Amino acid sequence: MSQIISITALASISPLGNDPKIIWENYRKDTHCFTSHFLDQKETLVAQLDDNSKAIVEALKLSDIKYKSLDKSVLYAMVASRKAIENAGWTSNDVFGINIGSSRGATDLFEKHYQEYLETGKAQTLASPTTTLGNISSWVAHDLQSSGPEISHSITCSTALHALLNGVAWLRSGMADKFLVGGSEAPLTDFTVGQMRALKIYSNSEEQFPNRAFDLEKTQNGMILGEGAAVCCLEIGKKDNALAFIEGIGYATEILEHNISISTEAICFQKSMKMALKNTDLSEVDAIVMHAPGTKAGDLTEYKAIKKVFGSDLPMLTTNKWKIGHTFGASGILSVEMAILMMQQNQFIEVPFVKAQKPRKQVRKVLVNAVGFGGNAVSVLLSL
Repeated sequence: MSQIISITALASISPLGNDPKIIWENYRKDTHCFTSHFLDQKETLVAQLDDNSKAIVEALKLSDIKYKSLDKSVLYAMVASRKAIENAGWTSNDVFGINIGSSRGATDLFEKHYQEYLETGKAQTLASPTTTLGNISSWVAHDLQSSGPEISHSITCSTALHALLNGVAWLRSGMADKFLVGGSEAPLTDFTVGQMRALKIYSNSEEQFPNRAFDLEKTQNGMILGEGAAVCCLEIGKKDNALAFIEGIGYATEILEHNISISTEAICFQKSMKMALKNTDLSEVDAIVMHAPGTKAGDLTEYKAIKKVFGSDLPMLTTNKWKIGHTFGASGILSVEMAILMMQQNQFIEVPFVKAQKPRKQVRKVLVNAVGFGGNAVSVLLSL
């Protein structure tokens, strides 16, 4: 990478909370955030926002009459973005770009509007403007009174890390000095859960750990959905207030065999990791926050790709999806958050039901992976 990129702030709202101290405390616990709710005509495990985060979102929704009609995915992004720019010290006088994406978009609101249309034969006036994918970045820009470019996109589960890639590209091109990037997802709806069940990847386990992400010997799929948003502030150069630095970025796609395919050794991940690590000695990578969604094929193919790249001397491997579920478009930056917290605390967070790994002396460089349906892989190398 020709120029170092500083992450000067990161903020999130998720089942782990919205404060870094509380989030870290929750990461250190060997318990998950799943609770049962009636979705898709049956009791279903999901990871909802914690109560404090729900209250913050509700307060935002009631603070402006225009916000009452917005989808949760938009509100979540607004909450995280407000906190991020405050922590970075950015103001409305700063010119910064915004790129916040989502895999599903305004899922909850879209389902409600469509159900009403089926029942009445009429669509609400605000049905279209409040369910478009560009809704997230445009409303965040309105809320922050920003004047830079606003970009939205959907690249399934690698959406947030693609936003980070885009922010890096803008900064390195000289077209911007600051960029707010991330992802937001509110997928805990009947139809979204139904779609995951149709793919036969949703967990129906009643075990202590119903999502066994990174368990390479599991005999059934165990993906569970979670909700939340996470954004980070990127600035060009090595800033004194940086939480972490982006040392390398990588990306790749695979030739599709079918709509959700990925090769047995995740060629896309091999390529994205090698690209992110091209200027780094592999022995310097202390840990990898895997994508590992809890599906048999997804977890195993990523692990095989990591072995192909690193050989027998693997970094410490972990994931957060056994704890907070798969937050789709938001998951990449939530993984970045986990990586930064581990580096700040110099403590690796194990997956509790996986065999203990060879410990490293420190956690100073962490690789973060994400991949979406269709083999859209992204890898980001972070350091302190």
